[in-house]
Amino acid sequence: MKNTFRSSILSGIAVAIAGWGYLAYKDIIGAVLFSFGLLTVVNYKLKLYTGTAGFIPLRDDAGRSCWFKAIGELLFILLGNIVGCLLVSLLLRMSPLELGESAQGILESRLAIGPLRAGLLAIGCGFIMTTVVTFAREGKPLTLLFGVPLFINCGFPHCLADAFYYLSVPLSYTTEHWAEVAMLYPCLVIGNFIGCNLYRFIAPSVK
Repeated sequence: MKNTFRSSILSGIAVAIAGWGYLAYKDIIGAVLFSFGLLTVVNYKLKLYTGTAGFIPLRDDAGRSCWFKAIGELLFILLGNIVGCLLVSLLLRMSPLELGESAQGILESRLAIGPLRAGLLAIGCGFIMTTVVTFAREGKPLTLLFGVPLFINCGFPHCLADAFYYLSVPLSYTTEHWAEVAMLYPCLVIGNFIGCNLYRFIAPSVK
């Protein structure tokens, strides 16, 4: 458990640094730079929520459901990922680059469409994540350079990238809208989970 949590924190740090690069550019270059996060996670076999959700066993060797165990492990990984994002967000506040406003713009766009729509859009990100991680595990990491910019430019929320953005928003804004964020974020987590498991839910023989 200790190693899993450490791996999760490091994974969150990698994604957050990639998110920092995206905030600095906010265009196709930033979207490609964001691929650094997932390339790091896959190369070092780190624990990332969206890189694990589509692969974690939902049944044991005897065929019995182990959903509660799987969800518990995923939430544990998610917690470590968020800790990693928090550490980088604290560092970002020391940067001379004024990226907090860019992060606020992302949060505002999520709040504008509401939790339900944002959660549904997050399904698209989860589907892409499981697809590119599957290819990367088969020795085809170039797919990451297409998949990551794709979900960013489609506006599909990634719950860990968003965690970093939300933690980087000026505190005055976060304090004012904390209740809305508290409703929004779980929808992104659930949406990503559904998307990560679309293969298993719809056509398990494909993957």
